[in-house]
Amino acid sequence: AAGSANGRTVYIGNIAPETQIDEVLSFVRTGLVESARLLPEKNCAFISFVDAAAASAFHLEANTRKMTLAGRELRVGWGKPSQIPGPVLQAIQQGATRNVFLGNVDDSITEQGLRADFSQYGPIDTIKILREKNIAFVHFTSISNAMKAVAALPHDARYSGRRINYGKDRCAKNAVAGMPGGMSGSFGFGGSNYSQFGSSMSMGFNPSFDRFSSGGRMGTSGLQMGALTAEGNRTVYLGGISEETTTEDLCNAIRGGILSSIRYLPQKHIAFVTFVDPQAATNFFNVASLGITVRSRPLKVGWGQNAHALPHQVIEAVQRGATRNVYLGQLDDSFTEEKLRQDFSEFGEIELVNILKEKNCGFVNFTTILSAVQAVEGIRRNSAYDNIKINYGKDRCGNPPRPQRNFNKNANGNSHDSENGENGQNGAGSD
Repeated sequence: AAGSANGRTVYIGNIAPETQIDEVLSFVRTGLVESARLLPEKNCAFISFVDAAAASAFHLEANTRKMTLAGRELRVGWGKPSQIPGPVLQAIQQGATRNVFLGNVDDSITEQGLRADFSQYGPIDTIKILREKNIAFVHFTSISNAMKAVAALPHDARYSGRRINYGKDRCAKNAVAGMPGGMSGSFGFGGSNYSQFGSSMSMGFNPSFDRFSSGGRMGTSGLQMGALTAEGNRTVYLGGISEETTTEDLCNAIRGGILSSIRYLPQKHIAFVTFVDPQAATNFFNVASLGITVRSRPLKVGWGQNAHALPHQVIEAVQRGATRNVYLGQLDDSFTEEKLRQDFSEFGEIELVNILKEKNCGFVNFTTILSAVQAVEGIRRNSAYDNIKINYGKDRCGNPPRPQRNFNKNANGNSHDSENGENGQNGAGSD
């Protein structure tokens, strides 16, 4: 099966016709499974993980040691890339798995009865009843089917008086803590000096950030579900900021992860920096705690209020490749920095506007991803942009961290970074 090593779906072939899906899934231990499909007529199965890193771990493990079932050695490859449906994504964020937990189970509940009652919601993987604890677990082959059961069972007279919730996915038995169903993400930033702090980027993601290969789009495709739904504090507090400091100055000093938002309160001399990935927040916190100076003033570093989960809209936007940076291609001389700032200000607070005349392109960096999403959708209503290529550019804050230096404006006020498509302060926009 042709597929992508950066995807989340693993292909398993050479399966005997009489094989059941629970036998195939018994090999899986690396992370949460979103869905599993057995195609006996084609002697194969497809297992889609929640997190691509968990898929990579299983793919590596399966190709390292032989997997034999019913006397056949199984073939392992990659399935086609796909996105998790929005409703399922939101449910996962709230704790959904494909395993339905049933409490207050008495002797009237049997495995045969559960299979008959639950199969109306979708194919079942396994059923287990623990009599001594009066509980039961029904593993479906997909999270979406488990969601149907959890939603419907409280209205079923046979189950309305019993506790119903989600249980742990048996396929995540050996998953590493930090990324639900995935791996720890400790693959380094591409520089050995910072490998001790881990990485916000999954396997298969180039931390040096590719140039704009398709109309300026870079986006956040390297971030996987494990990073987007992982629990943990995403917000870092910065204090002691000088009065003349701008949001642009702060963003020039922030490295190590894509930002969901940055909120700067100049009157209080503080800022709150929220990353998409909590591991990236930890990475930045660790580096910044060693010392971070902006405009000749050392900043205080701490943790902001723990927001736990990313808003559902942000997760969906990031999965589509959104960042807080809007790319504009095929600009002519009529598009000035002032015009872009005026046209885009209705969509939210702007951090930085930059135009690269020699490349006929420009970038509008907002302080939040959601503002950039609104801009990409809304600016198309302005006829002046009918012939302009509109997409997402990379967030320079996602560039790898580097040895700390003082982030002050030079004599010219800026320095040029042709690869980022942004003007950085003292080279701060260039890595």
